[in-house]
Amino acid sequence: MSNHLAIATVTATLQRTLQASVQNHVEGARVTTVSPSEVSRGTPETGVNIFMYQVISNPALHNIDATPLRTKGTAVKRQAALDLYYMLSFYGNNNELTPQRLLGSVVRTLNDKRVITQAMIREACNDTTFSFLRDSNLADQVQQVSILPLDLNLDDLSKTWSVFFQTPYVLSLAYKSLVVLVEGDEVMARSLPVRERRSGGFSPYFARPKVESVTARAGKTALILADSTLLIRGTQLKGEQGTTVQIGKVAIAPETITPTEIILSLSTLPFEALRAGVQSLQVIHQPPAIATADRSPSLPPSRQGATSEAAPFILRPQVLDVSVTDLEETDEGLYDATVAVQVNLIVGSQQQIVLSLNEWNADPSADYLPTNYMFDLPRRTAESQTLSIPIQSVKAGEYLIRLLVDGAESQLEVDTDEASPTYEWYVGPRIVIESD
Repeated sequence: MSNHLAIATVTATLQRTLQASVQNHVEGARVTTVSPSEVSRGTPETGVNIFMYQVISNPALHNIDATPLRTKGTAVKRQAALDLYYMLSFYGNNNELTPQRLLGSVVRTLNDKRVITQAMIREACNDTTFSFLRDSNLADQVQQVSILPLDLNLDDLSKTWSVFFQTPYVLSLAYKSLVVLVEGDEVMARSLPVRERRSGGFSPYFARPKVESVTARAGKTALILADSTLLIRGTQLKGEQGTTVQIGKVAIAPETITPTEIILSLSTLPFEALRAGVQSLQVIHQPPAIATADRSPSLPPSRQGATSEAAPFILRPQVLDVSVTDLEETDEGLYDATVAVQVNLIVGSQQQIVLSLNEWNADPSADYLPTNYMFDLPRRTAESQTLSIPIQSVKAGEYLIRLLVDGAESQLEVDTDEASPTYEWYVGPRIVIESD
């Protein structure tokens, strides 16, 4: 779902997309977004005007946050699902058939681009012309935004133009954009959880597992890494029919299970199941078998047993390799570059990535305060183990690097050689920023 800038973002994306098309087909043509009644003041002699003349609730998605769905916990905030209706008007020298040439350009462009893609939306939001849309998150909306032409008959077209008082009709087309989901700010109230489930006086989940803590087996203060062994503590963890632990979308049988403790090595999980940052796990009991008509036990594949609430833990990324490319010196004697960081875990496309640089100096007598920098990774469209992070205006020097994935920080290497002049110092991973 999107924030309050979603509607304006659709209009701006349409304007930017059509501007790139019409200026190649008709010299000097511009695309504007004023009311048709303001044509004489706001629109050039040659161009296309986009005007949103109607907004209607989408009947399929507008009630997705209705009470039956809220009780299942599928909606947290209210949302409005909207269809946007646009009137596209064409202006220019009729003797040269300019309006018709512009119409053909628009029809061809919107026929090719029936869907407003994430890339189109992000390009519009990053355009300096639409700096007021920088905080728009329409590109993250799961439901795609489509553009469809409307076939208005003469009567419909006349009624539509009649709302523009004393405005003469010009050659025009109507299009519909659907669907835009606008999310509210207020969180809907949720009822208290059900204490127990009963069917005919019998509760099949009387022994629901409860996870109280998830730590590294090495100790409470030990970091959890991709090869760590987890110690899960709680109550009623062991099920009579069997127990699995689900992390992400993967369920696995633990090595050791007791009613109060589960030991699980993360190295036994498939590589693609782990993500850097905040992870969650659930303890799941296999359900009891059901007696069939022939008195033999049967277990439907879709039936699920008692499940604990999700318990979070922080999985720290580890930097495997780092390199510097595209190094350029600025007029101020600083450097712009791209730092490529390879980590041992997959990083999701929606996760927040921050690169931290701390100046490193092996001279303990140096009398100055080391410089540090923080850089955000721009939005990405795919998951990856290698992250290319642009850095700007960094002074020359050697830097320790750390990567923060949703706040989970990679660890620095410590010099453990007692004979080394940097004994017990942080020594890596490091990069060098300087010209050759």
